[in-house]
Amino acid sequence: MGKISPVVAKYIIHTDIFIEGVVDKPDVIGAVFGQTEGLLGSELELRELQRSGRIGRIEVKIETRSGKTRGEIIIPSSLDKAETAIIGASLETIQRIGPCDSKVNVKLIEDVRVSKRNQVIERAKELLRDLTSKVLPDSQDITDQVAQSVRMMEITEYGRERLASGPAIDESEEIIVVEGRADVLNLLKQGIKNAIALNGTSIPDTIKFLGKKKVLTLFVDGDRGGDLIIRGLVDAGVEIDYVAKAPDGKEVEEITKKEVHKALRSKVAIEQIKMEIAKIKDEDSNKSSNSSRFVPKRHEVSRISHTASQPSKQAVTSTSPVENKKFKELLDDLVGTRAAYFLDNNLNVLGKVPISELTITMKNIKAYAVVFDGFVDREIASNAEKSDIKYIIAMSSKVNPRETRINILTQKDLS
Repeated sequence: MGKISPVVAKYIIHTDIFIEGVVDKPDVIGAVFGQTEGLLGSELELRELQRSGRIGRIEVKIETRSGKTRGEIIIPSSLDKAETAIIGASLETIQRIGPCDSKVNVKLIEDVRVSKRNQVIERAKELLRDLTSKVLPDSQDITDQVAQSVRMMEITEYGRERLASGPAIDESEEIIVVEGRADVLNLLKQGIKNAIALNGTSIPDTIKFLGKKKVLTLFVDGDRGGDLIIRGLVDAGVEIDYVAKAPDGKEVEEITKKEVHKALRSKVAIEQIKMEIAKIKDEDSNKSSNSSRFVPKRHEVSRISHTASQPSKQAVTSTSPVENKKFKELLDDLVGTRAAYFLDNNLNVLGKVPISELTITMKNIKAYAVVFDGFVDREIASNAEKSDIKYIIAMSSKVNPRETRINILTQKDLS
């Protein structure tokens, strides 16, 4: 008997069967051929269609449970759509298989060519991605790569402190002061050659000297550390003329060319920063410790006002033995879970969230304390301050207690 492989079939008929009893595969196949014989005429006789190779090998999958049999009949076809549909409909006339009553239902007629077409499309996408990733760069890309490498080779050292800088410090009337060497490298990559690094939190004499001769623009990260540098230089009396900040949460060393130029175009005169800091100091002196902090209107760099209103030294509040015990129990419970507990004033658990949702939950829930399986960084501390959270309890901390008003307790503190 001639057979047709499902690989060359155009359609596949998927049929569900339900039998009120126990039968074997030969009983099912016998019923398919026997009860459809003579039903559709000689041209659509299943046996003749198999001999001519237009119907493939009929597959039967059955299983018996609790005295009843369920399964599936799969018939590949190279007939046209109408003929295949007629063959499928004829199967539903089968009412008995072996000695048992049965019910047959055509579940699906699958167009094999559609499946193959989808497979071709997905494979073509993969091949195109590989081709795109391995394509040779055009002449402009090569030029940019060479120019970038040359710029990054131009980093030099300036002054007796050997501060990392671009090559154009002496000949430039305007100097950009950044935090570290990586910031200078990024600005060189973007074609800015008049940047110089502070190389730490202390104020180098070279920067003070340049402030008397040049127009200085302080360009800092868009986080609390950047705000502290602004405050430090202002308090030290360095003659800074302008202040620019990277976008929120980003560092100067990682921002793009567009972000660099946008931040520098949005620089603010130092007089405005000084006025805002002075205003906040005046207001803080007239407010009790429980009053709300002043938050000025947002400006490209006026976020310094929000930071300046926070004390530079942590306002340490001692915890009670009950709080210590509760914090330790919850922290021990979280070990290895990468999760966080939010607590209210009575130390009741408000909720438990994964670490990945810690920041957004801080913004949406009013909590007294947060206990989590991880370490405290500047971003977490800053968000906790904005949400008026009193305590953060974590495995460890990378934040200097003097740089935040949040009470930070670690596993070591509670042991």
